[in-house]
Amino acid sequence: MKDQSNYIALNKNAWNNKTEVHIASDFYDMNGFLEGKSTLNSIELELLGAISNKKILHLQCHFGQDTMTFARMGAQATGIDFSEKAIEKATEFSKQLNIDITFICCDIYEAPKYLKDQFDIVFTSYGTIGWLPDLDKWAKVVSQFLKPGGQFIMADFHPVVWMYDNDFKEVFYSYFNIEPIIEDESGTYADRHSEIEAKTITWNHAISETLNALITNGIELNSFNEYDYSPYNCFNNTEEFEPNKFRIKTFENKIPMVYSIKGTKK
Repeated sequence: MKDQSNYIALNKNAWNNKTEVHIASDFYDMNGFLEGKSTLNSIELELLGAISNKKILHLQCHFGQDTMTFARMGAQATGIDFSEKAIEKATEFSKQLNIDITFICCDIYEAPKYLKDQFDIVFTSYGTIGWLPDLDKWAKVVSQFLKPGGQFIMADFHPVVWMYDNDFKEVFYSYFNIEPIIEDESGTYADRHSEIEAKTITWNHAISETLNALITNGIELNSFNEYDYSPYNCFNNTEEFEPNKFRIKTFENKIPMVYSIKGTKK
């Protein structure tokens, strides 16, 4: 399937290049975070509940803001990401803040080679699984790291959003995972005026694909919710209709923009 074979190298290069730009951006508000600001939204917080003294594994953690927020909430947190630059920065910030966290640099599919623990919670959020071609392999990793009775918690952008071109003018891609989406991008969602450029390879995963992968691998569905807004202003042509709630201006509340899943390992 075209350039799929080297997707990890291409995407890793893109995320390594994005890391410094993201850390410096208003989007990630690093100064606010270092001063104690939580990076979690109400969607995730309601799913998580009380996490003090729980072991949490954060998949595709970027440079670890949410992972460190978990630790600030009293959890024993571990973060995994394939970007060397992101994990390097996550480690630096955790030391700066004197937060005891384990950060591991590896591809998600390879994580069982680097980590043998099991966790009370496995967490992933916002723009993660689209970088993975095979959700069955992903769900196997999720299941392997969960204790029996452990919870899987996920919030992500809805696959309907990824069907459109970047300006939401037309339906451009299939809702279903029928082929890799190969793009040459300039800038980044955290700083659209940045001069960084990269080729990326992503996949659009239908909700049914995600749910069935989890169910097949022993995750029992407890809740599934869809939301008509994004908590992040990371798309073009948006409007903020309530504080920290963004929609595509022309679509108003007519399309789902985010979904959440809560499941339990049998």
